[in-house]
Amino acid sequence: MVNKSRLAGLYAITDTRYLDDARMATAVAQAIQGGARVIQYRDKTHNATERARQASELAALCRQHGALFIVNDDVALAKQTGADGVHLGREDASLAQARAQLGPEAIIGVSCYNELEHALRAQSEGADYVAFGRFFPSRTKPQAVQADLALLRAARQKLRVPIVAIGGITPENGASLIAAGADALAVIEGVFGQADVRAAAERYTQLFAKPLMRG
Repeated sequence: MVNKSRLAGLYAITDTRYLDDARMATAVAQAIQGGARVIQYRDKTHNATERARQASELAALCRQHGALFIVNDDVALAKQTGADGVHLGREDASLAQARAQLGPEAIIGVSCYNELEHALRAQSEGADYVAFGRFFPSRTKPQAVQADLALLRAARQKLRVPIVAIGGITPENGASLIAAGADALAVIEGVFGQADVRAAAERYTQLFAKPLMRG
């Protein structure tokens, strides 16, 4: 049974812009050693065979080290590789379709951008977590819609499921998101774009160890 209580802390997202094939597994292991609780496999470039191989390798690695493994966008790949779940964007399969394919124990996350009503609807349809962002300028998704701290505060009051914040998050600005209501910080470049992945992950992990006033 998947332990969904682990949906908190550092949520590290792989990206082939920062990780070539030779480095990916090592970097993911280092991120987990640095405290990442969730690893998301995000790939927009490889063919289906390569994606299946990479995702299967990372799924096994996450199982070995006790991290959750989520596949971005691709429900079939999540099922094929035995992932803990899938993350869905606006153009992906519906939550109901993903649930039907992956079963009741799978973790299904939904991108809600800057739309609280979208998040409330996703929660009512059975999402296990919702993600808002981008909160800060992001080189990975420079055109993404802007979300703000007020959205997080409102979401914290109305949602029961974990809240993930994404977009340009650094160890310097992440504490404000946690204080406003984020349960997890989703990071790409801030972890995998750094020379020392483990140390980078640790800087984010430390934010969750500090007592913070919500509000």
